[in-house]
Amino acid sequence: MTGEGALAVVVGAALGLGLWLVAAAVPRLGRPRLSQRVAPYLVDVSAEARASLVERPADPAPVLGVVAIPMARRARQLLAQLLGGDEVVELRLRQSGSRIDADRFRAEQLVWAATAFCAASVAMLMAPAPQSWPALVRVATPVLAAAIGAALRDGLLQRAARRRLARISAELPTALEFVTLSLTAGEGMFDAIRRLARTGNGELAGEFSRVVAAVGTGVPLPVALRELRDGLGHPAVSRALDQVLGALDRGAPLAAVLAAQARDAREEAKRTIIELAGRKEIAMLVPLIFLILPVTVAFALFPGYAVLQAGL
Repeated sequence: MTGEGALAVVVGAALGLGLWLVAAAVPRLGRPRLSQRVAPYLVDVSAEARASLVERPADPAPVLGVVAIPMARRARQLLAQLLGGDEVVELRLRQSGSRIDADRFRAEQLVWAATAFCAASVAMLMAPAPQSWPALVRVATPVLAAAIGAALRDGLLQRAARRRLARISAELPTALEFVTLSLTAGEGMFDAIRRLARTGNGELAGEFSRVVAAVGTGVPLPVALRELRDGLGHPAVSRALDQVLGALDRGAPLAAVLAAQARDAREEAKRTIIELAGRKEIAMLVPLIFLILPVTVAFALFPGYAVLQAGL
């Protein structure tokens, strides 16, 4: 198939879809049903009758959804099977602070893949002399673009999760010290967490706000803390919450436990900074070797080279 033929197929499919949507939006002609004729006399006693009398705009989306929704659901299932289960995706969504679920993320990932596939297909059609290219390249390029689009959406989620976990790691020592100070002042564990959630404005404050909301609905405090530990999946937060849960079960002094956890979090933050500085030290050699050193050598050798050229 030539490029003009493929473009004609795409335009024809778009035209057919548009005509179908227009036909679906045309109001239906015919006699009203019995329920529609009786509804005006039952509006005082029936909510269904009042709802049936509300004028609804013509919407062709349900007609398109009858075909598109099952196909999209099946495509999401296949995508989940290829890229792994939804447990990892749900953990990353929880770590990134996103409010969407795994099905919504798979749908977005599918949209990214379909967009990349369409863009690559159009680029292949608009490229000069695509018939001269090997058939494998013409077929594999859109598929590879779709895979890159899906992987890019997953990479953005992983990046958001890593950044939020890094912010939580930076906030953890201060949060533990704040709770320790509140416990030392005579408040209970729940009151200290509620004070942290009310006065803080970081990521951990938002997480503990969920704990306070869960306890307010009747969930026991240890159960809410376990849900936070298992849902967030942050190693340092998990260790601190394990110590807190153990102290609540055994009746140990919470202030001393949290003070020790705050010291450990400070030491871990220092080690993280030292490790990051060690990795950045290697990266800092790149501009030194490829930018500063060549310029320095050029400034040192150019005057002598100019003198030699003038002497010749």
